[in-house]
Amino acid sequence: MGILGTIGWGILLSSSTIVYGTYSILVHLCEVKGKVPFKSSSVVLIIEVGKFLVSWILLLWQTKGSLPKDVTFFCFLQYSVPGLLYSVSNNLSMMMQVYMDPTTFQVLSNLKIGITALLYWSFLRRPLSLRQWIAIGILTTAGTLDSYGSFKSKGKEFSELYITITGLVMIGIQCTVSGMASVYAEYILKKQKEMSLHFQNIMLYTWLMIINTSFWIYEETVDEEKDITKKFHIFRGYSLATWMIVITQIYVGLAMSFILKHASNITRLFVVSSSLSVTTILSVLVFGLHLNSFFFTSLGLLLLSLYLFHGAK
Repeated sequence: MGILGTIGWGILLSSSTIVYGTYSILVHLCEVKGKVPFKSSSVVLIIEVGKFLVSWILLLWQTKGSLPKDVTFFCFLQYSVPGLLYSVSNNLSMMMQVYMDPTTFQVLSNLKIGITALLYWSFLRRPLSLRQWIAIGILTTAGTLDSYGSFKSKGKEFSELYITITGLVMIGIQCTVSGMASVYAEYILKKQKEMSLHFQNIMLYTWLMIINTSFWIYEETVDEEKDITKKFHIFRGYSLATWMIVITQIYVGLAMSFILKHASNITRLFVVSSSLSVTTILSVLVFGLHLNSFFFTSLGLLLLSLYLFHGAK
């Protein structure tokens, strides 16, 4: 890899880390009386539509208008699996925000490191060295330690960090489903390595749009709090912060697909984990949360795990 390629990867990874770190902050900024005023399925659907449109533009620019040929229906059908898993994961990620603070959400998301590593090793048969497994274990421990710190903080006169039992259950499910989705996505992206990433994204996002449209229609249909005249307004409850979520998640989604195709799931998850510092800084600045010793300890472990994994042979 030349120096330009190294710089390009540095920009991609650092920007993805920063943008990913703003997600839970933006969701909380959308809240009205402790609840988000929009349907999570609506936002997820708009994000997938945005990624679909951007992928089409990039494909047309890449191929100068010449579209891929000889793509079978079976090839297209394979993308329905990660499409369904990603849809479930994305909706859970949006819904669980009211059950925990932004930093706790970001920290507990690190549990997917261990889950995805196991799936990565067992399903893709990608070997990890002992040093890499130690790095992954340290990273998971960092998340668990900071989670313990959030419970220790709860009950004080100010709310530093918090999480409910419902939030714990939801994030456990979300981490597992997310790991399954990303591992399968990496498998299929690399299996068809000669195919344009933008076209692969188009097939994936087509399924995501279909599935999330179904989720949104169902959510609107069963909603008994809104009268019929207010239903099926897809942008209901949107604000500037909501549109910032849409824009940032479009970028993150496209960046992560590039990382999966040209790097690996482990690289993607270290990006997610490293975004913890961004979320924490923003939580302090925006919400006035207070940090405790558990956070700084977990941050040190995060840096140690990054060092160990980066230097692993």
